[in-house]
Amino acid sequence: MLQNPFVPAANMITKRCSSTKDGVLITEQVGRQLRVMRKARRLSMRALAELSGLSVNTLSLIENGKTSPSVSTLHQLAESMEVPITAFFECEHPKRRIIHQKAGERQQLVFSQGQVEKFGAGMPHLGSEPFIARLEPGSSSGETPIVFPGREFIYCLEGHITYMIEGEVYPLAPGDSLIMDSYTPHTWRNTAPTTSCALLVLCPEDSLVEAPERYFMP
Repeated sequence: MLQNPFVPAANMITKRCSSTKDGVLITEQVGRQLRVMRKARRLSMRALAELSGLSVNTLSLIENGKTSPSVSTLHQLAESMEVPITAFFECEHPKRRIIHQKAGERQQLVFSQGQVEKFGAGMPHLGSEPFIARLEPGSSSGETPIVFPGREFIYCLEGHITYMIEGEVYPLAPGDSLIMDSYTPHTWRNTAPTTSCALLVLCPEDSLVEAPERYFMP
């Protein structure tokens, strides 16, 4: 699992699925998915508690949408059931071949340091994942470099985003772009006094399903 990914905040606040008019609260989505996966594995709540190291009360609160689990809690659950953490956020509709999205309809992940919009929600993973990232002033990936096998494309739309790659500084202003092998250690920072926005395309070489989760979550 990567350290200090693109958005290092601990808690995701909301998630919206493009096929749902009013959106779905993340607590309800996670609880529903957790219950489905637990029952599919024929695990009692007590058995899952023993596997994950979480209390039965905590699991009950999550399944009933009474609490929003932290990313570390989701990692414990994902590891205990041997699934990627993204399994908790899957929309319940079949994969599609064409995605036409109006402004405001894209799946949104809101973090303490910014917001990410996912373009490809509902389509099978075929080697790349496009996102729009909006970064709050002063936000950064932290001191530990990001590393994963694959390639990244970043196109700055607004503000200024600075990448540090192997000791070299790469400033991005609107219209500037950067392509790099992402196994090269790198960090980023929003160096603008306002929100910065970029188009980000991830092209991982390994597990396509886990790649977005590994990049955006700690």
